[in-house]
Amino acid sequence: MKSYIRIIQISIAGLGLLFSSIASQAGTLENLERERAFLIKAFLDPELTVADRLTKLEAAKPRLVDLERMVLRDDSLTGRNTPVVRKAFSNYDLTFLVHSSTESNKSLIDTWLEQLGITTNTVMIATKVQPTME
Repeated sequence: MKSYIRIIQISIAGLGLLFSSIASQAGTLENLERERAFLIKAFLDPELTVADRLTKLEAAKPRLVDLERMVLRDDSLTGRNTPVVRKAFSNYDLTFLVHSSTESNKSLIDTWLEQLGITTNTVMIATKVQPTME
């Protein structure tokens, strides 16, 4: 009976190692996308105060800069002609958000919103429309 329990324990440990190695094989582009998603989530989180939002954004910048550099230097992406890679490099300003905002001397949120076609002016002139029930 003890040998069966030991075999099960070893099997579970082996599966854990297998799954952790699979998860750690995410590429540089996937890691960048994940970190950028966390940044955008912080942009849009209505629960955050202004101070908390700024703290999260400032904490995310160094990680994003490093990941953006890693993607730009990743030679394995050169040979991959997948839709994800093509889209990432065709949308430079969205993919490399920190670099783009630094180059344009704008904040991260302004750069991101500008790429989506939303400007301060469009937000200021926007009006709230109540849906009609018919």
